Amino acid sequence: MTDAESAEEFFADVLTNAASQRNKNTEMPKDSNEYDAGKFRLPRELGAFAMIDALAEIAMPLLAASLMVALFAGFIKGAVGFGVPMIVISGIGSFMPAEVAVAALIIPTLITNFVQAFRNGLTNAWSSFLKFWRYNLVLFVMILLSAQLVTVFPEKPLLLVLGGPLVVFTLIQLAGWQPKIRKEFERVTELSVAIIAGFFGGLAGVWGPPTILYLNALEIPKVEHIRIQGIMYLMGSAMLLIAHLGSGVLNEKTIPYSVILVAPVLAGQFVGMRMQNRFNQQLFRRATLFVLMIAGFNLLRRGLIG
Repeated sequence: MTDAESAEEFFADVLTNAASQRNKNTEMPKDSNEYDAGKFRLPRELGAFAMIDALAEIAMPLLAASLMVALFAGFIKGAVGFGVPMIVISGIGSFMPAEVAVAALIIPTLITNFVQAFRNGLTNAWSSFLKFWRYNLVLFVMILLSAQLVTVFPEKPLLLVLGGPLVVFTLIQLAGWQPKIRKEFERVTELSVAIIAGFFGGLAGVWGPPTILYLNALEIPKVEHIRIQGIMYLMGSAMLLIAHLGSGVLNEKTIPYSVILVAPVLAGQFVGMRMQNRFNQQLFRRATLFVLMIAGFNLLRRGLIG
């Protein structure tokens, strides 16, 4: 069998398994080869040999390309605190089916967010969480509420509505304008941005850009800025993991693929963190704006051509 045939068969199996998983709403027989964790179906046979077998079905050039994308995504994540989903979806999604690309990012994203959130210790992470507990609460309530409207609002116009202003705001700030939030407006701004971010998070899966612009406007110091991002994204990526164990996107074919990307993502993240250590506050701010601008253009691309 050629690499192309092997890859085609792998993709077909993945998509079939995902569709089958979503249709499993009844009780499974006791002799089933899967473990029923409530509504989630975790394959019993997902041991080391099964993982190797699943990876062996992916064509070597595609696997190598995936590892390179993961390494680059980790580097950007380490340098500015975000970017793994955007880069993995855009990169791996260019040669893998969309569901496979989504599955690929889930476990690496969860682990890199954990590293980012707790890099400076549990005490500092808890302090940052308490500082923005209102924002986190409103954000995730809005994500849960707006997610119920996915069938009402088409995704592409939402991506354009988010991507257009994001590109404009980042370009203006890169040109020299720096927004500041006055003390008396901090609370209302916090809640307003959380509502906007949560609205787009639930409908389009994108809540990072408004959050980062908000943290930049508050002039949060670099180390805390990165830590706050990590805490917010860690909770979101945990929700994503649970959701896709239920949807079938994460299954015995895609879990090994996601797991193997953890090592290059972490390697890239640690290299990126070393670079981040050399950034002063102004350089860090410009780096985040530049990556946000790229994210904005990517949202426009998804909104226009998918």
